[in-house]
Amino acid sequence: MGQVRLLLSIASLAVLSGCADRNYVGPGAGPNTPSLLSRHSVTGNIASTETSLANSTSSALPADKLIALTFDDGPRPYVLFGTQGVHPAPGLIDILDKNGVKATFFVVGWRLTPKTWGEPRHEADIGVTCIDAAQQLTRRGHELEDHTYSHLELRSAEKKMGVQWVMHDVDRGAQAIKAVTGMQPRYVRPPDWIISNDASRELQQQGYRVLTISARNPMALRDVNSLDYLCAGKNPAGCPKPSLADAVLKQVEYREKKGTYTHILAFHELSTTANVMPRLISDLKARGYRFVTLTEYMKLVMSKPGVTVKQQASATRQTGDVALSR
Repeated sequence: MGQVRLLLSIASLAVLSGCADRNYVGPGAGPNTPSLLSRHSVTGNIASTETSLANSTSSALPADKLIALTFDDGPRPYVLFGTQGVHPAPGLIDILDKNGVKATFFVVGWRLTPKTWGEPRHEADIGVTCIDAAQQLTRRGHELEDHTYSHLELRSAEKKMGVQWVMHDVDRGAQAIKAVTGMQPRYVRPPDWIISNDASRELQQQGYRVLTISARNPMALRDVNSLDYLCAGKNPAGCPKPSLADAVLKQVEYREKKGTYTHILAFHELSTTANVMPRLISDLKARGYRFVTLTEYMKLVMSKPGVTVKQQASATRQTGDVALSR
């Protein structure tokens, strides 16, 4: 596992290096989650379409600059509402509100059970349950989408328990979300983007759209891995330099050079991530970007003249596995 994490760190730095000229363990940990040190190797699922599709979408004109800001692994009340005391931290919800940003939160189903406030070993209890936090997110106009119920790595789980277990885990997470919002989630982001061909196909057939970081997808329809988890924890030696915000902006600039001005930014509910949001949001707005929920983003991007019917199909019919770093 040490070799795997070393390779991932090197690959993560390579991502940023390519964009510019680039240890927290265990976001989303839960009662059924394997060792926190085993998380953050990534496989994205790829679209079954011509290779040329990856570079054929110009996504949007500069006048249509869009950001879908997304956060995984919550709800985490201590991140969303902040903490007081010796090391006070701002609340992510208030930061988004002050900046007029509506975001999409990929939440973990086990957290949406009564009297649950988080993972005791790693999270602070601020007297707010995860259900209360989810309801507050919904009231403030944010979106909740599916990050599975267990937050187990789905491909490994499928090998042990079968593809139907994966389907059940995603559906169980969706039902937990629907109990809070009254709406069926449309999107699934597998933990660490790892999912098998068979499971991805079945989820698509059931009406879910599986998010991916695969380079085989059109750039506008693939997640941007912020690498924010490298900046959390007591000794975040792997955090991108000079800062997380700068690293994300470099990735955006790289995509702009490829003609893409619409981006799904993937973050986690982490205090260190909340801390950089004011600056990152301000810088992106200064570059002309508008923030929208993932649902609105997909609606706008998929309606662009440059996105063909075949490209739209690729976004809902993803198969294959390709290893990416995270």
